[in-house]
Amino acid sequence: MSCPTLHIQGLHWSPHSGGQPLLEGIDLQIGAGEFVGLIGPNGSGKTSLLRCAYRFNRPCAGQVHLDGEDIWQRNPRWVAQRIAVMLQEFPEDFGLSVRDVVAMGRTPHLGWFDGDGDASLIDDTLARLDLLPRALDAFICLSGGEKQRVLLARALVQQPRLLILDEPTNHLDPRFQLALLQQLRNTGLSLLASFHDLNLAAAFCDRLYVIDAGRIVAHGTPGQVLTEQCLAEVFGVQALVDRHPLASHPRITWISPA
Repeated sequence: MSCPTLHIQGLHWSPHSGGQPLLEGIDLQIGAGEFVGLIGPNGSGKTSLLRCAYRFNRPCAGQVHLDGEDIWQRNPRWVAQRIAVMLQEFPEDFGLSVRDVVAMGRTPHLGWFDGDGDASLIDDTLARLDLLPRALDAFICLSGGEKQRVLLARALVQQPRLLILDEPTNHLDPRFQLALLQQLRNTGLSLLASFHDLNLAAAFCDRLYVIDAGRIVAHGTPGQVLTEQCLAEVFGVQALVDRHPLASHPRITWISPA
């Protein structure tokens, strides 16, 4: 992989200076336009690793490079112009309309005296995600799936090189899960997303990294990673893994204990 969009090398992170690292020896790469999934049990370090990737948690050791640049040698504005983030929580409402929320994505690119010069970009993005008819509606009145689409629109108008997502399908019904993940694939951006639903990760991700107890324990294509042995070792649950009948990716059926 030549000059990956995101390259994490030898990363260690602890919430306390001098404390026991919660992330140890993390190596991870994402190529241009690649959709990479991060999977692992609760408490394994997924969210902490994502926070290191978007310059929220500062590593104790190791490096995080974006397009060959160390993000900790750059200022937060430089990073915000190149990395967009979608978190599990919805932003505080504050009476904002859909268009107001989307326009917030342009903030890293604006100077002190810039006006609404990005109106066409905002409107084009709203139209692309079928949100233009809702542009003046209150964000708080939308459904969960519609809110996720608004946050995706906000990320797209940011025009990032990398989009990081923490459980993007959390609390969405199946229709909105599939629609959102397909929209993400269609962006052409480099994507890093954490997943609980391994079947969704298998269906949409090019590659997966498995994290357990703060270490990467497996990585590769969904077919290479999502094996019955790996799932039993990492998640402590037996599973049947076969090929999806309508596609080439693995399909996981969890087996309840007797």
